[in-house]
Amino acid sequence: MRTLHHLWLSAHSRKVRIALGEKKLNFRLEAEKTWERRPEFLALNPAGEVPVLIEEDGLTLAEHASICEYLDETYPEPQLIGADPIERAEARRLCAWFDQKFESEVTHHLVTEKLMKRFLGLGAPDSRAIRAGLQNLESHLAYLTWLTERRNWLAGNSFTLADIAAAAHLSCIDYVGDIAWDQVPHVKDWYAKIKSRPSFRPLLADHIPGAPPPAHYADLDF
Repeated sequence: MRTLHHLWLSAHSRKVRIALGEKKLNFRLEAEKTWERRPEFLALNPAGEVPVLIEEDGLTLAEHASICEYLDETYPEPQLIGADPIERAEARRLCAWFDQKFESEVTHHLVTEKLMKRFLGLGAPDSRAIRAGLQNLESHLAYLTWLTERRNWLAGNSFTLADIAAAAHLSCIDYVGDIAWDQVPHVKDWYAKIKSRPSFRPLLADHIPGAPPPAHYADLDF
């Protein structure tokens, strides 16, 4: 069976999981402790990062953006990159926004400091990093509000990889309880639509041992 090497709260891994679900492709999950630097995993991806997808014929693909592009070209229904050149360009721009800017300014600070440090034995959370992540989150949520007020989906009229990337990151932040959803109603309505998609629901069943999500995390109606 198709195998995805991942980490539970890796937003990039979650992005690929959602894309696979949208394509209705069966796969199994293999949790990879990337910090252990297993030689067998490094042979699959010398960068030592998840996600890594192994197709049923043995084809090995690494790096979330490359994997998603491959999936959209190889399994074209439903199309996730956008319905026309303008929407495709916007979807790619927003994917880069969340996978790079949001990741470095928000996800890394909050998820790494609040959860990953505990599992890696790297000491107490850095309160300065957490404050910076929360401050940055406010500006990103304001931008998401601007987008969701004006568009059916983030890149335009179609559900695209932009929505998948953004929701993957927000799901990680929501797991650690750092989004005040009532303060961003347009974003909340958009996220609720994605939470209800069959491709997204498996993420809502994720539970990190010793660090459960808030009660609303798996509630489709918040």
